[in-house]
Amino acid sequence: MTRQTIGEALAVRLYAAEAAIDHAMSETASLTAALPAARAGAWLSAVTGQRAFSEAAAAVGALAEARGHLVQTHHTLAALARRLGLDALAVGPLDKPGDTPPVGGGVCPEGDTTGNMVNETLPDAAELC
Repeated sequence: MTRQTIGEALAVRLYAAEAAIDHAMSETASLTAALPAARAGAWLSAVTGQRAFSEAAAAVGALAEARGHLVQTHHTLAALARRLGLDALAVGPLDKPGDTPPVGGGVCPEGDTTGNMVNETLPDAAELC
């Protein structure tokens, strides 16, 4: 394996990890937001379930901290790739800070059609939908 192919494989895994933590954070936040209405809907006192509220909120905080660490990992790997002279490694449909003009553009109504692209220029969002 070359350094380039190793970098490409890591870029795919990094994108998958970023997407997974964002999904986990979203689902956990949804659970946390649903707890007060569930308590009220079950006619339980405000005291009931407080520990679950606190733990769910702490989980959101822990995921936010973990996401921050993953972002730092992303920056560190990108800097290493530049030092090693590797070609730009881009995976996924999302624009990166500093992209001028933006190269991705989110997700199409039909779904993500760029998720498997590695080291390619992303087409315009209009071409994907």
